[in-house]
Amino acid sequence: MQIPITDPADPRLGDYRALKDITLRRRIEPERGLFMAESAEVIERAVGARCKMRSLLTSELWLERLQPVLAAVGPDVPVYIGDREILRAIAGFNVHRGAIAAMERPPLRALDDVLRGTKRIVILEDIVDHTNVGAIIRGAAGLGVDAVLVSPRCADPLYRRSVRVSMGTVFQVPWTRIEPWPQALDLLRDQGFTIAAMALTETATDLDVFAERLGPKDRLALLLGTEGHGLTPHSVNLADAAVRIPMAGGVDSLNVAAAAAVAFWATRARP
Repeated sequence: MQIPITDPADPRLGDYRALKDITLRRRIEPERGLFMAESAEVIERAVGARCKMRSLLTSELWLERLQPVLAAVGPDVPVYIGDREILRAIAGFNVHRGAIAAMERPPLRALDDVLRGTKRIVILEDIVDHTNVGAIIRGAAGLGVDAVLVSPRCADPLYRRSVRVSMGTVFQVPWTRIEPWPQALDLLRDQGFTIAAMALTETATDLDVFAERLGPKDRLALLLGTEGHGLTPHSVNLADAAVRIPMAGGVDSLNVAAAAAVAFWATRARP
């Protein structure tokens, strides 16, 4: 159902307003039960993962590119069409990726459901940068990590920037929130996971040495901490091991998303 838009204040466009206001969006998106998918590729992945589309905001230039998506969601979904300036006035930024969709937020999955059949998982403690969360999830998808767990204060994997940076792999990799935190780490240990904290402690084991000790049947949970300060001491103490990436050139550590990718590759499950 194509609907031309000429007024940025159109009341039907409430889901799309103030998309750059992170504080506001963190509150209203869960309250409204929605998330935003930005770019044709991400929207296609969301629809392919059976997420339900509420509506679509795009320009006429992108309609042909979006035809497979529109055919999949059916004719009853509102498709709001405006020129570049109208879209910018609504969203608060230049929608140069052509399209944004308001999607129904799926229910949070149960921990046991997410962990079923997994060998490699990653846990994100209080990582607040949505770009890092999205990049870690993309790395997890590409490097064989089976699931992602996020602490209660971690950034929302379904926030627009997280979804976009993940290139829609957030719909591919099972994830959920883990609580109470960090006591819930004991639940993972009870299921046979070795919890390895990526931390710069004096007793930390080099990543390559740690990886060599992993057997083909071992279940591993990599624990990553927030930007800047890293993991909390309590979480490190609850882990079974502390692991570090040996660095050179006077650099003490990598960005958390880069460190995650290195750790995923080094500890990947082998036959």
